[in-house]
Amino acid sequence: MVVLAVAVFVTLSSCALGCSGNMNPSELQSLKIQPAAVFKQMKNPQCEQTTLQQQQDALTQVNMKSLKQKTQSDFGTTLLTYGTSDEEEYDLRVSEEDSRRKSDPCFHYTVLDDAWRATNSTSKLRMCDRNVKWKGWYRLFYKGKSIQMPERCVPVNKCSTHAPLWLTGPHPKRRAGIVTRQVCGHWKKNCCAFKSSPIQVKKCLGNYYVYKFTKPVSCDLAYCADVNTLVCSRCRRNQSCVSRDKINWKCKTKKVIRRQVHFFASFPGQLSGKVNRIKYSKVLVNEGRAFSSRTGVFRAPVSGVYQFFFSTQTANAGQKTDLWLVVNGYWVAVSHTLVTRPSSVGSLATYMTFLRQGASVYVTHNCGKSWANAASMTITFGGSMLLQKK
Repeated sequence: MVVLAVAVFVTLSSCALGCSGNMNPSELQSLKIQPAAVFKQMKNPQCEQTTLQQQQDALTQVNMKSLKQKTQSDFGTTLLTYGTSDEEEYDLRVSEEDSRRKSDPCFHYTVLDDAWRATNSTSKLRMCDRNVKWKGWYRLFYKGKSIQMPERCVPVNKCSTHAPLWLTGPHPKRRAGIVTRQVCGHWKKNCCAFKSSPIQVKKCLGNYYVYKFTKPVSCDLAYCADVNTLVCSRCRRNQSCVSRDKINWKCKTKKVIRRQVHFFASFPGQLSGKVNRIKYSKVLVNEGRAFSSRTGVFRAPVSGVYQFFFSTQTANAGQKTDLWLVVNGYWVAVSHTLVTRPSSVGSLATYMTFLRQGASVYVTHNCGKSWANAASMTITFGGSMLLQKK
């Protein structure tokens, strides 16, 4: 507080001196003795303006000293900013992003749209990329559509050249950045007869590639554009990309293999009381191999609509006999018999349902007594698939 008072006093005294015009030593001494005279001099408008200017200059110097220096690191570049605002920091980030894009080949490449480079091209021209002055990065197109280099051997005299150049390694993933790949030229039944100079490749956001081509080792060699990557990328889910000569490709609808599923089995003996799962040991039909005589369980090999039937024969008067069809653990249909007088009664039940692949179906003997022999075929279980679903 004492220092502040002194500073204010000195400032005011200087202002009073400057605003009063000519002041002799006695007057100055009077000002030092009588501070009230100083405040009186400040009433002068000119003195007041000068004082305010001095205070503003002092505040400016204090603010300049209090500015904080901070370091920002973005894209590997260190920036020093002094009290920057949010707008200035945003401008710096945008500037760094622009700098990054300037060095990224994904944003700076030359379009190479030569139809003769296509792997299905059989032009009589004999092009040679050794005559091209390669500079920078290139992106391959075919008739205005993005395409990429082949990753397998291309037949001789394709791509309008003698020895077509292809990429010996796979295209990189985007996180791999820029990679180096070997390039080979096919000639005289040797897919890598010409080991050309390596090139650089990068995958870009947007699922396309850029290449830094170099001059081939000799003529006639030329870089190829794989039309397979253009055609097969348009195939639907139910289609596959096929080719007879591995050069001309097309989308072809996949053939759905219709499976035949039929089975018929019998139990050549007697059943009494509760049998959790009847193991039909005599299997007469098992088209599709979906029924197991060891377990007595049918498992749907494919999704579709199935129809089942099961039967029994009983002869005990006053006793009911129930057989249940069990699908995925649920009892869904019953074959029921009840004999009221001494006689033999048979029963047959059917059931149709939709099953997903892997569904299980079997028959359980819940109560009563069933009989059969090797010739009678009275305790039976069978079914067929009526409609196959995709």
